[in-house]
Amino acid sequence: MQISITPFTVHKRVALTISRGTHAQSTNLWVRLTADGIEGWGEATPFSVGTHTQTVTQIQQELTDLTPLLSSFHPLERQRLAPHLATLSSAARAALDVALHDWLGKHTGLPLWQLWGLDRQQIGPTAVTVGISSPDQACDRLHQWQTQVPGLRSVKIKLGSPQGGEADRAMMTALLGKIPSDTKISVDANGGWSLATATEMADWLADRGITYIEQPLPVELDHKLGTLSARSPLPIFVDESCFDTHDIPRLADHVQGINIKLMKAGGLAEVQRMIHAARACDLQVMFGCYSDSALANTALAHLSALVDHVDLDSHLNLIDDPFQGATIHNGCLQPSNSPGLGVGLK
Repeated sequence: MQISITPFTVHKRVALTISRGTHAQSTNLWVRLTADGIEGWGEATPFSVGTHTQTVTQIQQELTDLTPLLSSFHPLERQRLAPHLATLSSAARAALDVALHDWLGKHTGLPLWQLWGLDRQQIGPTAVTVGISSPDQACDRLHQWQTQVPGLRSVKIKLGSPQGGEADRAMMTALLGKIPSDTKISVDANGGWSLATATEMADWLADRGITYIEQPLPVELDHKLGTLSARSPLPIFVDESCFDTHDIPRLADHVQGINIKLMKAGGLAEVQRMIHAARACDLQVMFGCYSDSALANTALAHLSALVDHVDLDSHLNLIDDPFQGATIHNGCLQPSNSPGLGVGLK
């Protein structure tokens, strides 16, 4: 098989501010592999979670170095390919894994969700994200989302403001006055709280009907997650603390759910392993994203029928996404009937 790697830069319609900073653009990699006249597509998105960073330069170099070796393999030789993919960073591995899955779907003439025997009608609504800002700005952002996304039924609100809990509560209070009562609301602190603040906020948020709290504590306080969960009336999910299947056993007794992201996991094969491992540990599962385009988010959408919560909105906030794929139906991001990923260029 032949592999090509093309960088592309995407810009956010609205810059996203979380507890660790503000993000306005990203340079990602479009990976294409060709064999037997079929082309499979994948995407690698650089990311940083504070304790761990994968840069586009690093990812591109890894893929470039491995490309000559992969030319002797066929896309159906997944078991023989696996040891070579294992040498890559998770984002680089994700790009190749998704491209291999896309190739397979096109080879069989089936969309991935159908190849896996899944039911698109069981895909839940995708959340849209409101970043940290002033109460008025947050309400303006919510209104933009309500106008843009037909049938909006789920909202994620970023908390963990550097200005402290009072700022978090002020923004939340303003937003709650604008969100319909039948909308699912979740909160993501991106590790921006101490144990004391998280405990206090969990009680306050529970009184206001929030569904769950994501990554309340920084990774270095993972040992405090059990204490928080025991005190919290709301389910606690982890994101930055959970990369792949290996992380699940140590977290299983201390949290109620995990956030799976394609770039952290390293591809759709590992995403499926994580889902099964989490279910075996009685954990809930959500999908999330970084600054991914419609290509990567569509890839995860094919598995969304298997999870409890979906947060695949990054491509909806891009002004120059080169791809088109899964579409919004009644607030849900649903893949098409097209073979493979069902992703094309705009």
